Amino acid sequence: MSSNIHADDLTAVVRYALETTRATIVCPFHDQVIIRVGDDAAESHAFERAKRIIKSDGGFWASDVLREEFGRQLGAATDGRCPQCDRRDPGT
Repeated sequence: MSSNIHADDLTAVVRYALETTRATIVCPFHDQVIIRVGDDAAESHAFERAKRIIKSDGGFWASDVLREEFGRQLGAATDGRCPQCDRRDPGT
């Protein structure tokens, strides 16, 4: 795991797992937009990766807690494309 990820921060752990498995990506032009790629295998891999991240107390994240956070983050992500990049000039 990257040294700048805090293993005791559930949000950071899930974000790390999703990004490093390419289940989600950050829009290269709008860094506040997270895009859900839609790859079930990558999402499953991300979940398995997050389950194996060891917290500072030597324990692991509970599966139900991880599922909830994965659902929250994937639900908040935009599907497939950045909506800000897709905006078109209404005058055209």
